[in-house]
Amino acid sequence: MFPTRALFSRSVWKGPHIVPLPIKAVKPGDKKQIIKTQARSATILPNFVGVDFMVHNGRTYQHVSITEDMVGHKLGEFAATRKAFTYKMSKNK
Repeated sequence: MFPTRALFSRSVWKGPHIVPLPIKAVKPGDKKQIIKTQARSATILPNFVGVDFMVHNGRTYQHVSITEDMVGHKLGEFAATRKAFTYKMSKNK
């Protein structure tokens, strides 16, 4: 695993922040299991690819499907905690 900007918040000699998550291999023909977690600081490892997570954003759980591009980042980066700001136009002019 190559160091990325996502890993700079933790010292390299400490290694990635790994949280034990219940990831099981899916047998052919079985339904994929979705894992609910509040561990937003967990580093995404290569064996997470193809697994679906429900990551807590402080109020609700958001669906995150792990791809190869996400390896090395944190789970919390893909579950936004804030709403996008928009200007509301007044109807009276």
